[in-house]
Amino acid sequence: MRMAKTSSTAGKTVVAVVTADPVFEQSVRATFGVSGAIELRVVEGDIGSVGQLNTEDVTVVIVDLDASRSEEMTALERMMLRSGAVPPVVVVTQSFDVEVARSLLQMRVADFLVKPVPPVELVRTCARAARASGTEATEAQIYTFFPAVGGAGVTTLAIQTALLLLNNGQRVRPTVCLVDLDFQHGACADYLDLEPRLDLKEIEPRPERLDRQLLEIMLSHHASGLEVIAAPNRPAEMRTFDPDMVTRLLDLVSSNFDYVVIDMPRTWFSWTDNVLLGSNRPFIVSEMTVPSIRQAKALVAAIRERLGDGPKPQVIVNRFEQRMFDSGLKKSDIEQALGGDFAGTIPNNYQLVREAIDRGVPLDEVKSGNNITAQLRKLMLPQSAKPAATAGIISKLGFSLAKSA
Repeated sequence: MRMAKTSSTAGKTVVAVVTADPVFEQSVRATFGVSGAIELRVVEGDIGSVGQLNTEDVTVVIVDLDASRSEEMTALERMMLRSGAVPPVVVVTQSFDVEVARSLLQMRVADFLVKPVPPVELVRTCARAARASGTEATEAQIYTFFPAVGGAGVTTLAIQTALLLLNNGQRVRPTVCLVDLDFQHGACADYLDLEPRLDLKEIEPRPERLDRQLLEIMLSHHASGLEVIAAPNRPAEMRTFDPDMVTRLLDLVSSNFDYVVIDMPRTWFSWTDNVLLGSNRPFIVSEMTVPSIRQAKALVAAIRERLGDGPKPQVIVNRFEQRMFDSGLKKSDIEQALGGDFAGTIPNNYQLVREAIDRGVPLDEVKSGNNITAQLRKLMLPQSAKPAATAGIISKLGFSLAKSA
């Protein structure tokens, strides 16, 4: 399978940190060090004493600066002149005033933060800086489907989206992985008539053991070419897994596939924030009922409150039907309720979906050109003709927050 690569370090986003503050260094290591897809380089000492910093293959540089010391400001200015603002530099300082801000802007630093810096804010700032400079790795596009209510049809939409991305007409067929994170009631493997091979007991005690070779053993291979990660159901076990395990799994998958599609459980776990933060296109799936629409609207608000300026979720209304003279919900009612958060509708075709599930085959194999696939193609493919070069660092750094967020 094709590995994502940075400009010089294969499969890695490289974050370089210059700091003389042990507390800040510990925070940085906890924030970035958990991800196998990120190479963290810490240079101990202040910017004035470390000498010339080698930034040849670095994605983003974080400089912990004492702005009150003129020698450190001068050293930063020299570094910016040498590098030409590539890679982008994010400055973290203990003090802040108008003169410091003016000086940093004149040096063309990408951004600056004031201590104490929340890990989430540091990650977002680095992601924005890397996106703006175009120094990011080509990384998986990550689609995440989250149910507003039980039985909304999330698994069907996740599977069909994964198959659409696999067969989206590119000259070189992309690699696609479907990840079922509903460890209690997940049904992706059942829907595709596959044996789930993710052994949670094997990797939970030591998530760091999960490497490319072990991942290959735990992948289920569908005849279409779709790869699936799913664990055997444990309906009687309500377990909360260590966020490190989920983080490591998603880091590894996102570094080895062009597209990743995630089927989320309805329950909000300790790792849910990080999965959503690492997603490029998060979707909330609702039914066409008033309570479901209300739940979807509340979920959008909750996610935006928790993730701030992270990825913006959109709502898909599944099993949509519009009959003439029907007194129930109309599309205009949904649009009014959800506003700009409304992505679109998927038509109701229960017989087609039931047959595809019972046979363990894609919808198109039951009926080519069916209305569900046609509508999903409109919603999913226009922005995803190829994996975006700016998708990488936010996914990698988003997942890396599992310990520190």
